[in-house]
Amino acid sequence: MNLKIVVLCGGSGTRLWPISRESFPKQFNTLIGKHSLFQQTLLRNSPLLSTKGTTFEVISNEQFYFLINDQARDISIPISSIILESIPRNTAPAIAFSAFNANPEDILLILPSDHYIQDHTAYIQTIYEAIEFAKQGYLTTFGIVPTSPHTGYGYIQAKDNIVQQFIEKPNLATAKSYIKSKDFYWNSGMFCFCAGIFLNELKTYAKEVFDTTKNVYDHATKENIYNEQNKNTCLRLSKELSLDMPSISIDYALMEKSKKVACIQAKFEWSDIGSFDSLANEYNKDKSKISQSNILQDDSKDNFILSDRFVATLGIDNLLIIDTIDSLLIAKKGRSEEIKNLISKINTTHPHLTKFHALTYRPWGSYQVLLESHTYKIKKILVKPQSRLSLQKHHHRNEHWIIVSGSATITLEDNTFELHPNESTYIPAGKAHRLANNGKIDLIIIEIQMGEYLGEDDIIRIEDDFKRC
Repeated sequence: MNLKIVVLCGGSGTRLWPISRESFPKQFNTLIGKHSLFQQTLLRNSPLLSTKGTTFEVISNEQFYFLINDQARDISIPISSIILESIPRNTAPAIAFSAFNANPEDILLILPSDHYIQDHTAYIQTIYEAIEFAKQGYLTTFGIVPTSPHTGYGYIQAKDNIVQQFIEKPNLATAKSYIKSKDFYWNSGMFCFCAGIFLNELKTYAKEVFDTTKNVYDHATKENIYNEQNKNTCLRLSKELSLDMPSISIDYALMEKSKKVACIQAKFEWSDIGSFDSLANEYNKDKSKISQSNILQDDSKDNFILSDRFVATLGIDNLLIIDTIDSLLIAKKGRSEEIKNLISKINTTHPHLTKFHALTYRPWGSYQVLLESHTYKIKKILVKPQSRLSLQKHHHRNEHWIIVSGSATITLEDNTFELHPNESTYIPAGKAHRLANNGKIDLIIIEIQMGEYLGEDDIIRIEDDFKRC
């Protein structure tokens, strides 16, 4: 009987826009402390690796494969396997894939990747308690003692560790009544159970989920598309077959129906950092987490400000001010849950701002847009050592490359040549080209794009080390 720590890493975190975006959601951002929420999840659970047979598995969207590997490598945490979903179908199918990918007697510890928990000692103690319940055949959930009548969380009613009912997000009056009772907990979205028992219960109460996910799993392809620094099994799921799966949460599909569900009380403080209001609450608990050196508030109070540049306020109260390179959000405190509705409006006018940061990460490095208009765009591009971009061409733009530091190996049609700092080259539209860094330090270039259309979708990949389309 082995323990598999399964990290669900496919969320989009839309309520934390503009920090969280489609290509770089909140779990990969460093919101509190020195590590991203995903990295904190790995570090928090790393003491469990001391038990022989314990491994990490991550389930995520296929576009995050490289971010997952990079962030895990940066903190020296080994990930044994990664399951890549081409089409997200909520938590029930995701967890089913992990169960199919385990031995029936294995215990699965299912964890979201974007939670914030400070007391790691109490956390590990609670995990071991959950493992004991799982060994007894229970589908075990983690209940959080509510500290306020929060209407954004689901609730669990439990007596003597046995779940009585799951309640979806209640209204305020109902939530207040739950606070007075000792039988109600916030639903943390964390679970612990044996893989075989979970699959048997899933087949009994959610047969469509069981059948369709098993079919997708049985036709998945195993591969490793990264480099020798990250040795893990990558399980890629079929996009076509995934369309047949229902999109449903594990609570709706199984936990609300099974008679084998237990709930243990978490012995630690917890936050899902689901909004800027909840993030502000975590900052307020520890003022040291906020750098005041770039914030000046005059005749202002109870504001939450995140910005990399200097911000001065005058005569304003109870506001959220979230400043990034390319977007600024100003909202009233208490309304950050509504940002997800704002996103749909932004998508109609500035869709790229919900998808990409000005600084965008790629498997080979990153790029940052420094300046742009309708006819030109200037980027700073960083290519990691021993990495290269795809062999590609563009229909609508020409490019000028200026080397700032490092050495570049350039392929242009049938020619390959080297460029060094303060040297440059020109890439005409329609010509196949590739940029590579064969050196030992980062390669940094300035790219100037010129053309009538400068969208990121004007890329025809001819050959790619990372098997992107």
